[in-house]
Amino acid sequence: MASNKKYWKSEEELYNPALTEQLAAAEFPADSESLFTASELLLQSTQTSRRDFLKYLGFSTAAATLAACEAPVIESIPYVTAPDKLVPGVAAYFASLYDDGNDYAAILVKTREGRPIKFEPNKEAGVNSGTNARVQAAVLNLYDSTRLKSPLKDGNEISWDQFDKEIVEGIKKAAETGKIFALVTPTINSPAARSIIEKYRSNYNNFTHVEIDAFPTTRSLDAWEMATGVRKFPFYQLDKADVIVSFGCDFINGIHGQAVESDYATRRVPGPDMSKHIQIEANMTLTGANADKRIKLRASENTAALLSLYNALARKMGVPTGKNVSTSIDADINKIAELLASRKGKSLVLNGYDNKEAEQIAIAINMLLENFGSTISLTKRNNLRAGDDRKFAQLVDNMEKGLVGLVVFAGVNPAYNKVSSERLEKALAKVPVTVCFSDKLHETSRICQYVGALSHVCESWGDGSPSTGVVHFMQPTIHNIYNTRQWQQCLLNWLGIDGSYYHYIRSLYAGNDFNELLHDGVYKTDETTSISLVQTPEVLVNVQVPKTSSAIELIVYQKVSLGTGELANNPWLQEMPDPITRASWDNYVTMSRADAEKLGIINRNVSNGALNGSYVSLSVGDRKIDKVPVLIQPGQAEGTIGLAVGYGREGMGRVADGIGVNAHILAGNAHVLTGVEVNKVDGEHEFACVQLHHTMMGRTIVKEVSLEDFINRPAQDNGRGWNEKPKFETYRGPLDSKETSLWDEFDHETGHFWNMSVDLNLCTGCGACVIACHAENNVPVVGKKEVRVSRDMHWLRIDRYYSSDMTEEIAEEQGLSGVKKFALMEIPSDNPQVVFQPVMCQHCNHAPCETVCPVAATTHSSEGLNHMTYNRCIGTRYCANNCPYKVRRFNWFLYNENPEQFEINYAMNDDLGKMVLNPDVTLRSRGVMEKCSFCIQRIQLGKLQAKKEGRKVKDGEIQTACMSACSTGAITFGDVNDPESRIATLKNEERMYHLLEEVGTNPSVFYQVKVRNLV
Repeated sequence: MASNKKYWKSEEELYNPALTEQLAAAEFPADSESLFTASELLLQSTQTSRRDFLKYLGFSTAAATLAACEAPVIESIPYVTAPDKLVPGVAAYFASLYDDGNDYAAILVKTREGRPIKFEPNKEAGVNSGTNARVQAAVLNLYDSTRLKSPLKDGNEISWDQFDKEIVEGIKKAAETGKIFALVTPTINSPAARSIIEKYRSNYNNFTHVEIDAFPTTRSLDAWEMATGVRKFPFYQLDKADVIVSFGCDFINGIHGQAVESDYATRRVPGPDMSKHIQIEANMTLTGANADKRIKLRASENTAALLSLYNALARKMGVPTGKNVSTSIDADINKIAELLASRKGKSLVLNGYDNKEAEQIAIAINMLLENFGSTISLTKRNNLRAGDDRKFAQLVDNMEKGLVGLVVFAGVNPAYNKVSSERLEKALAKVPVTVCFSDKLHETSRICQYVGALSHVCESWGDGSPSTGVVHFMQPTIHNIYNTRQWQQCLLNWLGIDGSYYHYIRSLYAGNDFNELLHDGVYKTDETTSISLVQTPEVLVNVQVPKTSSAIELIVYQKVSLGTGELANNPWLQEMPDPITRASWDNYVTMSRADAEKLGIINRNVSNGALNGSYVSLSVGDRKIDKVPVLIQPGQAEGTIGLAVGYGREGMGRVADGIGVNAHILAGNAHVLTGVEVNKVDGEHEFACVQLHHTMMGRTIVKEVSLEDFINRPAQDNGRGWNEKPKFETYRGPLDSKETSLWDEFDHETGHFWNMSVDLNLCTGCGACVIACHAENNVPVVGKKEVRVSRDMHWLRIDRYYSSDMTEEIAEEQGLSGVKKFALMEIPSDNPQVVFQPVMCQHCNHAPCETVCPVAATTHSSEGLNHMTYNRCIGTRYCANNCPYKVRRFNWFLYNENPEQFEINYAMNDDLGKMVLNPDVTLRSRGVMEKCSFCIQRIQLGKLQAKKEGRKVKDGEIQTACMSACSTGAITFGDVNDPESRIATLKNEERMYHLLEEVGTNPSVFYQVKVRNLV
């Protein structure tokens, strides 16, 4: 049979193919001429009846509707051989480890069809089992298309075989010439990696290993080495502390890598055992914002204040004092000494500045208070920080002298955060072979001869020991996307050791079921340690106390979002509002109002409500940064300014490059810099700030009570209680909002009734929930310009409120008018108390949004959820206008498949980036309203699983993304119709209240009153 048969659709196609082709081409005319009127001339000469017009209109509308219903064709390729245990549509979880040299967390990697799409905390892992915002966001960096795709030599791609061969030759040549072979890494907490490095020590006499940390603790480690003989920090146990006094230590952001937020929260539950927390600091930190009492103090006075506290305690206990000093806060210090003396063995004093003398005094205070063995472990050490910047400085000196034959940088970026890139580049020019392992062509890798393309943690094997007796495991959850490799694998290859790094790790744990270790993600070893204190009080007699000065001090710090900048090219983190300033897409100088007024610095709101601020230049000697924006920060100590690290990047990617300034240009690797010259310069900076009102202005948005009143007074007491329900005067007498409601009640007694509780005592404002919500629900990134005009798309926000010196009582005493009173109420105190309040869709049972939607796009479910039907929404925005909580988000633009306008949102506009998207949650289109759904996809999955197993849904089985990410347990979700559930218990507690209860929306979200343990 012929293989070139041809078929015709009609005789016309056979006998007149030219005409057929012409008609086919004109099937969809390109011009805009009307199909019905033919031409303008014909239109003018034709009289069309109203009936014909409506007929044509109806036809065109129907045609457009049918065209809109056509689904896009998505081609799928089925598995030839399906992977083991992979079920399409069902998520698989793998225990793993995240460690980037700054953040360390035991995690669960959620995968869909072989794609890692989310990191969850591995709460069974014990130490560092929680995730902060940065760890939650790190999965997105796996799909960053600007990652290095293969090894490089002089900027050109080479093979790994050539890479290994030439490095081995360089190692041999360095050994032959007697020059130093240096390996520079972050602190090594991995037993396997340390084992390999020890092999290099034994094989090469010229080998040196230098550990550096991006945010250094060199001098503090010096103090611990002197006090204990070991260069490691101890393991802190905040859950055993009745009183915590922190001198500049932002421990909620981690103590030297150790995550303590969960332990801290266990003692913040209101009651007789609630801990007291006092924070003494210059910058307003996240930890300071959560303190019961916060005291402002210049950083230069920190050492003297610690010594003053030691002396006050020593006098009370009848032991010799140290050097006599005085400070500006001695009255507070004496009260703190009394409090600490009454809690011997159950207190903790922390120092946060990288200062040897300050750390020595803190150690001496804890020894005096007998805290070692209780709040400071004598059997466990922190393995996450061991960097020594002096050794690196010596290495750079040796490079400049031509004494180094080969240097390898593995997972570090010293050209950004240690020494100037110009100096390091000149030093490296005198080293025959320079190697840098990184995932980007960043500040250090671009000045090295060889660059090893580094794998993401989701593509890597590894182990890590954050503290004594605990090992976590890292395992790949996706095949390498690019031609990348771990630096540990290269070290094995250069030694000539056969096999992969996986086999090497496995061999170290040969006596155990390795598959079981990988499954659990944690291994409890028999390792023990004993900390012996050799420090004596005599060390305090000659301690060096910095002289006080009126010069301005710069304190560099890590922002909760970016940390030290390892994930700077992550748009989720760049767009995350800072918990304190509520600004995103920037770093900036934080300055007290008093200092700002002296320098003529202003912050002002422009006509569209957005925030603008002045610029300053910062200089110390010959180092200078021009045009740094200033944000006036309540709580900033006078005479000090703050500036976050992690910004001012080069070569990190299209998101990070050009954002902010590099604080290390001025500060180097120091935490505090004195004698900074600050000058106002021309121009105004445009901030992307999502919260423009800073106080509650007398409203009871966040309810607060002292611990004493909480214990001794009733919650409701005829208007005098600390948690009174709003009452309305009616003809039937005072009634609450529920009793005066005009709504018909829904039946929520049948089936499930989903509620959420937010405990304001446990919420620290860390923002992990915000990023978890982003990742789980495919929330778009919109960029600085859109955030600036209040078009951010976060489903969950964390409002931050400052206290004000003006109150209703003071206004009445002074006889102020209402306008004047509220204007003064909006001005925060110079040293305010701070509260955080997560706000998401409240899923109101009397929802104002539901009544105004003309197309029923937002409706109420039988389970108490406020549903949002995207393909029904026509974008009137009536619902957002009618929502008293302002939690609805409108898609002003198409944020996905729109790279021309939203290229920075690479999770939705880059083919590789889209792999991070959650397939259980649809992408929303332009003109559609969206909001928190209580993670409806997780609710449905939990119900389906229970149904398959023929049982009821278990309490705690269904967790929203925000609840799962919360390290402190501030968020609880569940079915209040289950009387045994945790959520039902919380709803009946006397601390429970609803946000804006007087509005009568009857929300399914409720809050627990914040309790302060006032000192």
